[in-house]
Amino acid sequence: MSVTPIPIFNDNYVWKMSSANNDNIIIVDPGCAKSVLAALKPNEKICAILVTHHHYDHIDGLTELKAAFPDVRIYGPDTSKIIEVTHPVTEGDQIKITELNLSFKVIGVPGHTLEHVSYFSEPHLFCGDTLFSAGCGRMFEGTPEVFSHSLSKLLALPNNTLVYCAHEYTLANLAFAQHIEPGNTDIKDHIDKVEKLRANHLPSLPALLATEQKINPFLRTELKSMQERLTQLTQKPATTVAQTFGLLRQLKDNF
Repeated sequence: MSVTPIPIFNDNYVWKMSSANNDNIIIVDPGCAKSVLAALKPNEKICAILVTHHHYDHIDGLTELKAAFPDVRIYGPDTSKIIEVTHPVTEGDQIKITELNLSFKVIGVPGHTLEHVSYFSEPHLFCGDTLFSAGCGRMFEGTPEVFSHSLSKLLALPNNTLVYCAHEYTLANLAFAQHIEPGNTDIKDHIDKVEKLRANHLPSLPALLATEQKINPFLRTELKSMQERLTQLTQKPATTVAQTFGLLRQLKDNF
């Protein structure tokens, strides 16, 4: 399977999955139909769309794409906020895309929004706005306990997991990560790598989960050193994963 980004808006990615000698395409989080349609080759057709959550920059292209491909199957959270979904999914569901011989496990990851889901087909993880490279999404609808538990599910995936998130936020996230862990040389090395990619107009994604474990503060909340650092920065207790996550999220929101 080949996975390629379709840039939309200022910093969003729609993900396109394809396979050699196969005209069927899977699209993830189409916030803009025009850009998706322009990225298709002449004979390609969208057989399935995967939606992670209800925010406009992930779903605004659904109506137009469904009109262009009337038989398309649209998988997404079971919520009235995404009326175009034809196949509602929830935690633990298995999705089979027979046209491309692919299977996805649905992982419930509330926190950014309450209905947020991710799709995992080893080694590919499509996680919307739950997990970013060196960061995570804003906590619009969840709690620190809920969001940190969702991240723990993704952290438990194999180390070779490739993280396809929906935004090019990596350099900004790395700046915050370096502020939190100024002595972390893995963060410095990754900044150098990503700066070179972006200078050449290349995406920083997908991210490797094994790397994220070293550079992403939101995946390091169980570390004693991280908890002590958050207590130092905020003068508030950070003795649990949820407390540490909550303080990190507050700091990042105002960074």
